[in-house]
Amino acid sequence: MSETALTESTQYLSFKLDEEEFALEIDKVREVLDYTAVTKVPRTPNFMKGVINLRGSVVPVVGMRLKFGMSETERSVNTCIIIVEVSLDGETTILGALADSVREVSAPASKRNSSRAWVRGTTSSSSYWT
Repeated sequence: MSETALTESTQYLSFKLDEEEFALEIDKVREVLDYTAVTKVPRTPNFMKGVINLRGSVVPVVGMRLKFGMSETERSVNTCIIIVEVSLDGETTILGALADSVREVSAPASKRNSSRAWVRGTTSSSSYWT
């Protein structure tokens, strides 16, 4: 993503995984749900928590902690599923991202005097994004 594209977006939804803060472009976020029961799907990767029924549509749920190599944790009152639109192979797909908590909706990193890393996620390794 180019620096120009980052500054054109208006807002980001930030969420927590462990003690790290990540963000998604708000225009990619459809809604945030309280944690609900997830139906496990056999023979899927460990980070694929399963699927949920969202108003008649089957939505896959990704455990973001596991996807980013973090340890799994117990669910809390703040655990949520962020429903997002992602582009995969030229098609728009809806999926759920399991997060520890949602923080806030805020302005782009450039307006906050922060580094670009805040927008892509605070990580200790660039391998998370390759």
